[in-house]
Amino acid sequence: MRRRDLLKTGALLTAASSFIRPRLWADVPDHLWEGYPFGSPQVSNRLNQGPFGIEQDQGWFTIFATQPSRDHIRNFGGGLVGYTWEENGPALGVQCGRDTLEQGVEKMASLPFVDVLYIRCDWRDVQSAPGKLNLSPIWDITFDAAKRHNRGVAFRIQLSSPNIQPQKLSMPDFLHDKVPIVNIGKISTEHRSNTDFREPRYDSPEFQKAFAELNNLLVAKFGDDPRLEYMDLMMYGFWGEGHTNDIPGPFPDYVTAEKTFLKMTQLQIDTWKKTPLAVNTEPDISHTGNREVQDLAVRSGCWLRSDSLIMDEPIQIEELAHRPPWLATVLEDGSNRHYVLPEFAAEEQACLSKLPANKLAFVGHDTEDRPTDDYPHQIGGPIDRPYRESAGFHALDIGASYFGLWTEADNVRRYYEKYPDSLRAMEQRLGYRVRPSLIWQRKRYDTMELIVGVVNDGVAGVPGVLGIYAESMDGRMKLGGNLDAGQPYAGQFRQASIILPKGMDGQQIKLRAELDVKGVKRPVRWACHNPTNPDGSLTIRLKKGSDTNWRKGV
Repeated sequence: MRRRDLLKTGALLTAASSFIRPRLWADVPDHLWEGYPFGSPQVSNRLNQGPFGIEQDQGWFTIFATQPSRDHIRNFGGGLVGYTWEENGPALGVQCGRDTLEQGVEKMASLPFVDVLYIRCDWRDVQSAPGKLNLSPIWDITFDAAKRHNRGVAFRIQLSSPNIQPQKLSMPDFLHDKVPIVNIGKISTEHRSNTDFREPRYDSPEFQKAFAELNNLLVAKFGDDPRLEYMDLMMYGFWGEGHTNDIPGPFPDYVTAEKTFLKMTQLQIDTWKKTPLAVNTEPDISHTGNREVQDLAVRSGCWLRSDSLIMDEPIQIEELAHRPPWLATVLEDGSNRHYVLPEFAAEEQACLSKLPANKLAFVGHDTEDRPTDDYPHQIGGPIDRPYRESAGFHALDIGASYFGLWTEADNVRRYYEKYPDSLRAMEQRLGYRVRPSLIWQRKRYDTMELIVGVVNDGVAGVPGVLGIYAESMDGRMKLGGNLDAGQPYAGQFRQASIILPKGMDGQQIKLRAELDVKGVKRPVRWACHNPTNPDGSLTIRLKKGSDTNWRKGV
C-alpha cells in the first residue's frame, strides 16, 4: 500500500495450544520486540524434545539424512501472494479492456510460483443491504481459480478508502443515514487535495452493530473454507491500515478511538475462530490506539503484516523482524507494484491513458528508472538493482512468511524472467521450510526410539504448532505429537523423540508433519531434496535390532 504516495499525488488459538486471556490496557509504549513478554502458547501432546544423552540408550544409529530442496514447495502458512483485486481494482489489463475479469484472475492463478490469491476490496463490495452478503463477482472467480489451481485465498475488507472518495465511501450506502460521517479535511504537510476526505464515526452504535453483522456473515460464508489462508484485521482509516495519514480522525478524543478499535479487534478475534487474522504494524500516527490494538492482537495469536517495506519506519521493522516466532508475517511493497520494465513502459502508459483521472491519482508512477548518482532522491536511496528485486530480498531480511506480488500477472512473469534472482531466493527461503535433517534410531525401553532432528531452512518460524508423526505403511500404527510453538525457528534445529511399539524394527514407516493453526490441522510437505510421497511424507526403513553394527560407547 502506498500510504505515503497518497500524500505525494498509497492465533494461534489452537486445539494444540492456548493463550492466557489477554487483558486490555492503555498506553502500551514503543518497546523492543525481541524477547518481549507477550506470553507463549502452551502445547498439548508435547513430544520430548531432549536433551538426548548417551546414557539413555543401549545403542544408536543414524538411519536417514536429508538435504534441502531447491524447489517451490506449497505449504499453508507462507508463500507468494498474487492479487486478484487491490484498492484500485483488478489488473490494469482488465481495467483497460484487454482481458476479462476471469482472464485476469486465471493469469495470476496460473503462475507456477503463486501460492495464495488475495482480494482487497471495500465493505460496499461485499454488502449492499443489511442481513446478507452481496459479493462482487471477483469473490466467486477467485475462489474458483484457487480450487482449480490448488491455491489459498486471503482477503481484506476496507472500512475506508480514499481511492473512491468523494463519489463513494467504503461503508455501504444503507448505513449513510444511520452512521454520522465526519469531514476530516484535506490539508496535510505533504498533500494538497481538492477533495475533503470523510470518515465514519466508527464508535456509532449503528456502525458497531453493522460491523458485528458483517463479521458474522463473512464467517458464515468463509469461516470453514479450507482454502482460506488468512484475513487482514479490519482496522481504522485509509485502506484499513490504521491511519488517515496526518489528517485528523473523526473521533472526539483519543480515548474514544482507542476504546472503539480495541472493541472491534476483540470482536474479530472472538468471531474468527479458525482463520488467522493479520494485524497491521502501522505506527499510531492517527492516534487511534494502534499500539494497544497490536498488543492485544499479538497476545491473542494474530499474525502481523505491513503494507510497505523499504519505506517502513524503524519501529515497524523491529516489530516484524522480532515478532514471536510462532506468528507469520505478510509483507508487500507498493513501489512499482505493476512490475513495469522500461521496455514495456509505453504499453502501460497506453493502458493508463484509458483510466479516469481520479483513479490515476492513486495508481502512481511505476517504473524501474532510478537516479544513477549516490544521493537518496527516492525511498531506498541509490539501489543498484531493480526495485522489485530489492524489495524481495528485504522481505527475506526481516523473516517474511508471505510476500505480495500485486495484480499484474503478465508483467510479473516477464519481470522475473528478466530478473529471477529474488524470486528464486524467495522460492527457496520465504516462510518456513522444514525437513527431517537427521533421523536417529535408538534401542531404548526394550523397543525402538526415533529421534527426529527437524531443521527449518526458511527465514520464518513455523506459524503455529508443528506435529511430527511416524506411521506404519498400513496406517494401523500412528504415533507422534507436537513440537513447541514456532519450532523449529528460522534457520534452527529441533529434536524430538517418538517411542515405537515393539516389533517395528526392520520395517518401513512414513514420517509426516502437520501444522496446527487455531485448531485446524493441515498437512505439511517436507522441504527436502529426497523423494517424498504424494502427501509430502517420507518413507524410511528402520534398522533391525539384530544388526551387529549399532553404535555405543564409540
